Amino acid sequence: MSLPMDTRVGAYAVIVRDGAVLLSHWNPRHPTLRGAWSLPGGGMEIGEQPAQTAVREVLEETGYTVEIDELLGVHSRHMGPEERMDGLARPFHALRVVYRAHVTGGTLTAEVDGTSDEARWVPLAALAELPLVGLVPVALELAGLAPAGERR
Repeated sequence: MSLPMDTRVGAYAVIVRDGAVLLSHWNPRHPTLRGAWSLPGGGMEIGEQPAQTAVREVLEETGYTVEIDELLGVHSRHMGPEERMDGLARPFHALRVVYRAHVTGGTLTAEVDGTSDEARWVPLAALAELPLVGLVPVALELAGLAPAGERR
């Protein structure tokens, strides 16, 4: 008999311009958890296609409108209950669809009342200095860019 498991499908965008990648700062808004930098993206809403999710999430988290260039890959990560940040006592499976995209308009703006609290262009060479979620090096590798090293 298998345990109940939560599954979340998300879509994310790798956006590089002038040697810098667009990141959003994930803020768990919890006193014992610290935030980290991630790719702009997030969970699919009912009825959305993954590419629509990536475009919507980039706009919400960064203020930029983007166009999807290509599918880079799909990454799957399973977490045991002990790895969950929400304290739920069941496994979690994250399925992340990763795209390459480019900015078509908008102005860099931080998300209001969301799970991220800042957006910034980060030089690829400076990524090792930041706390990154584990998806960032995976996605950069899918994009053919040097991974920044394993993080959480």
